[in-house]
Amino acid sequence: MNPFTNEISENMNRKALWITQTSVLLALLIVVQAVTSGLGNTLVTGSLVNLILIVAVTTGGLASGISIALLSPIFAFMFGIGPAFPQIVFCIAIGNAVLVTIWHFIAGYNKKQSITNFVLATVIGAVAKFGVLYLSIVQFVVPILLKMPAPKAAMVSGAFSFPQLITALIGGGLSILVVPVLSKALNRQRVH
Repeated sequence: MNPFTNEISENMNRKALWITQTSVLLALLIVVQAVTSGLGNTLVTGSLVNLILIVAVTTGGLASGISIALLSPIFAFMFGIGPAFPQIVFCIAIGNAVLVTIWHFIAGYNKKQSITNFVLATVIGAVAKFGVLYLSIVQFVVPILLKMPAPKAAMVSGAFSFPQLITALIGGGLSILVVPVLSKALNRQRVH
């Protein structure tokens, strides 16, 4: 085979791997949401969702992470396992994208995946995602766009305040255990 053909073949293999890996992680995320949503425990569901988002960006790159970050709340809404309001779905997608982007720049696919970088990405990513969700949903969407009655507004706002910070921190903490194993299995950088 000539070098040009080898390069084309290699590029096609990388793209096929990326599509497969991203699709599997998106499907896993949707299944996790569907299975755990019946438990009524947002700490479990949110922590696992954040873990999968982090796995996507640290093993598949920014495009994989962003794709899953944006698509997962849309599919959750379509399947009836996410928030009932499209305005909230949009905010969740943006919050997820912020988390994934921060992880990409601190401990992502081509970065040094050290425990220090993982802890830094966990804290900064969790605070940023929490800030985006709190400002967009609690301070804007619920009171201004949706004009919910006080009891319902308090319930929705409560779900998108500090629990979001906690689930992002837990997801990041779990990633310290999970990503090194997956990275090694995928022949990526190991956390040290």
